[in-house]
Amino acid sequence: MIGLCTAVEQARWGTWDVPAALLPLNYVQAVQRAGGIALLLPPDPRGETDPDEFLDLVDALVLAGGSDVDPASYGATPHPTVVHVTPERDAFEVALARRALERDLPFLGICRGMQIMNVARGGDLIQDLPEHLGNREHLRTPGSFDGADHDVRLLEGSLAARAAGEEVHRTLSHHHQAIDRVGEGLAVTGWSTTDALPEAIEVPEARFALGVQWHPEADETSRLIGALVAEAAATRVVD
Repeated sequence: MIGLCTAVEQARWGTWDVPAALLPLNYVQAVQRAGGIALLLPPDPRGETDPDEFLDLVDALVLAGGSDVDPASYGATPHPTVVHVTPERDAFEVALARRALERDLPFLGICRGMQIMNVARGGDLIQDLPEHLGNREHLRTPGSFDGADHDVRLLEGSLAARAAGEEVHRTLSHHHQAIDRVGEGLAVTGWSTTDALPEAIEVPEARFALGVQWHPEADETSRLIGALVAEAAATRVVD
């Protein structure tokens, strides 16, 4: 049972145009292809005070991509480019991430989810990469992964490399924020080959606690979500 945290966005379908708890279908399909059952977890204030109530339901947790993380969650003033923040989602996911890491529950943070993982451990973010780097290499085509592929170098022997099955990994990414100060107990184990931007973080002593800046759910050849589901299944058998 793989818990997938959802976004809260205005959504339109049929005759409806209303706020919705949603997630791109490819996250669910990636979990299902790997043999897992996807359980969607929308933001809930109860999770901020009792994350175990939610984590007890699942064998692994995935934090998905989405809108910008609110700089208030790491004590910063918002950059003008930071928009569409959802503080209730941030608070829910930070609480779940922090507790999942404490429990050594198999964990995967994807894009925004990697950033939440870092914030949950006391780290912070670069709020606007185009300004910071002077280019838009990590945000080439907003709203699309077309032409967004680039290579990431993964540390030999790391969880990131083992899960990907290689040390130079082709990735699909789309983001304008990134890891800056690394959170407590986290190690950077992946870097963009173009500019050495951190693109994978992990808890070295954990059974499976990984954050990646790219989108494995958008790449049917990626092994990362399958590796998470396999670890969750093995953990369930042992427990």
